[in-house]
Amino acid sequence: MALSQMMAHYLSVKEKHKDCVVFYRLGDFYEMFFDDAVKVSKLLDLTLTGRDCGLAERAPMCGIPYHAADVYIAKLVALGEKVAICDQISDPKASKGLVERDVVRIVSAGTLTEETMLDESRNNYIACVFKFEDGVAVSWADITTGEFLTE
Repeated sequence: MALSQMMAHYLSVKEKHKDCVVFYRLGDFYEMFFDDAVKVSKLLDLTLTGRDCGLAERAPMCGIPYHAADVYIAKLVALGEKVAICDQISDPKASKGLVERDVVRIVSAGTLTEETMLDESRNNYIACVFKFEDGVAVSWADITTGEFLTE
């Protein structure tokens, strides 16, 4: 048996983003497959199902509605996960065959900027360290409060 075209594409995306949970857009849902599905179903208490994928066994799968993605992404990031959002980048109505998809964003603790995902009661720092011949420069910013410091 051979993988379906869609599942082959998913696996190529996952290969490029091994350190992330891949949210793969299928219609009105972001789906996770294989190990990501098993992990996310446990972390977020989602139902683990399966999908025919062209292999002898069904691929483990779980999903979330795309309009609620921010809530689930925030929970995963709070649990230490990185999320690669693989979205539809071509119009499904105009597409013949597989809808074109690609990773449009990677969300991690250091890249959260949406107010809906930030905890207002905690600082959210991002930092940069630059080493040069005579020393080191350090800058950091709290994107929650706007505080910015350099030394």
